[in-house]
Amino acid sequence: MPSFVQELRSAVTGRAAILVIGTLVLQLAFIASYVGAFHSPRPRDVALGVVAPQQISGQLVQRLDGLPGDPLAPRAVDGGEAAAARKIRNRDLDAALIVDPRGTTDTLLVASGAGASLAQATEAVLTRAEAAEGRKVRVKDVAPAAAGDARGLTAFYLAVGWCVGGYLCAAILAISAGARPANSHRAVIRLGALALYSAAAGLFGAVIAGPVLDALPGSIPGLWGLGALVVFAVGATTLALQGLAGVVGIGLAIAIVVVLGNPSAGGAYPYPLLPPFWNAIGPALPPGAGTWSARSIAYFGGNGLAPSLLVLGAWAVAGVVVTMACAVLKRQERTPKSERAF
Repeated sequence: MPSFVQELRSAVTGRAAILVIGTLVLQLAFIASYVGAFHSPRPRDVALGVVAPQQISGQLVQRLDGLPGDPLAPRAVDGGEAAAARKIRNRDLDAALIVDPRGTTDTLLVASGAGASLAQATEAVLTRAEAAEGRKVRVKDVAPAAAGDARGLTAFYLAVGWCVGGYLCAAILAISAGARPANSHRAVIRLGALALYSAAAGLFGAVIAGPVLDALPGSIPGLWGLGALVVFAVGATTLALQGLAGVVGIGLAIAIVVVLGNPSAGGAYPYPLLPPFWNAIGPALPPGAGTWSARSIAYFGGNGLAPSLLVLGAWAVAGVVVTMACAVLKRQERTPKSERAF
């Protein structure tokens, strides 16, 4: 009869034990990342425009900039309320305070389409600051979220769904035919299959969020193109990581997209409400770039898209390049030296 130790070794191989330990690390990182990002949201450096008479504008900006905890990053705006609203719709500002020099009630311009939690947090900060000066604030939403988009979260969930589709598609390709493509031709085929899947996933996601559920307004072709880019960027990155690390690459993709990317995406809490670490990495990861872009298309006329599209494009290009490079190197390793072309 085999001993217990022999049974254990045959039942749980060393490779399996390493993968289980890796899974535990990934799980703990997931908990730490989500709790760390969401346990204590508070505004930091909210981009606030200030429209006030010239004689008090500088003093007001200085006073708001000196609030405890640095919740605001105020700047004077010329051109009145219309100019401030235009800057919000261009995504240059998060909010704007319009001072009424003839009364005691000022106007706060917000954009709940960029996330209701940010609009509410900004309102709370300015209500307290104005009350200290014996003034009141009324709120005007210049880019409101749609009736079917509760708290402006649909863009985030749509982007997350696209990301999930990207790494699952790449993982399925790996499981069905090996984590590393045998040669460059097979790598091209995998990338082609991923591109077709990305086009379908982008279209169906846009249609479900838009016409089917009436949850997100905006251009269907625009959201379709964005969705295809998000899915392909994440899928190509997953293929690249699989080419570098084998099946472990799937775990690395989950770490980047899910563990780090989702809590820093600015969904439930937009960037100014996140702690510094998540605020810094969010715009550079696919979920954050996808969420920002979807909100821009839905509520801001496509303004502010360029940086996030460049981020997604960079992930897609890097994924393709690394995937192809790994396939070429693998083929060279498997080819006898006598058969290699010099």
